[in-house]
Amino acid sequence: MKTIVRTTALAAFLLLPTALFGAEAAAGETKKTFIDMYKEGGSVMHICALFSVGVVWLTIDIWMRTNAKKMTPPSDVQSAQQFFLAGDYVGAYQAMKAGISPFTQVARAALSSVGYGKEATEEALIAEVDKINSTLQTRINYLSVIGVCAPMVGLLGTVGGMRGAFSELGTSGIGDPTALSAHIGEVLVATAAGLFVAIPAFMAFYFLRNKLQAAVHHLQEEAEALFRNAPYEYLKDADVGQEATYAALPNWVAGGEAAAQG
Repeated sequence: MKTIVRTTALAAFLLLPTALFGAEAAAGETKKTFIDMYKEGGSVMHICALFSVGVVWLTIDIWMRTNAKKMTPPSDVQSAQQFFLAGDYVGAYQAMKAGISPFTQVARAALSSVGYGKEATEEALIAEVDKINSTLQTRINYLSVIGVCAPMVGLLGTVGGMRGAFSELGTSGIGDPTALSAHIGEVLVATAAGLFVAIPAFMAFYFLRNKLQAAVHHLQEEAEALFRNAPYEYLKDADVGQEATYAALPNWVAGGEAAAQG
């Protein structure tokens, strides 16, 4: 319930600039609705609308993915701890393999290398954490891309509106101020739309980036705690994962050994 409330509040916050923009226009020009302003902005408003939807969707999606309880579920941590306390590393691997959280992915990767010693286990653990961090960071970076591109799209609409305004001046001079004001309105609306999309996108980018760093740090701490003081000397060469092995000896080595035995 709390997650739903938070995501709803976050979506409302991201859409607040657009709502204020529409309210300001309505206060200044009571005859124009938000749809009228949308049409006045020209074709670039469709792109800005897509950017706005993308910002809201990405923010809510990444917010939920980087939740500490989502990345490191207490139930998965407790399950792994119970298997480790019982010394059942094979059972721990199978339980982590059945899980879908980032924590189970990290624990499974580390368990698959536990038979090769402490250094190999730690390298596998860190590599999996980096992989998860990179995947989520890539999604967050899309917010930065939108934040950079949205003002440029608004500028494109500005250039189109100015071109129309100068064309109108060249055709009919200043005798028809109504037609000229329509092009000027397109300039202002397109510019404002680009900025209103870019500002929340950049705010969400920096906020979620910091949130991801905290979540990844917590994930790595919980995973490393499992393998603290692990009995690597007893786990040496152990095939905890019990996965199928496809890398057999080279055929010329196998053939040589068969010939020697014959």
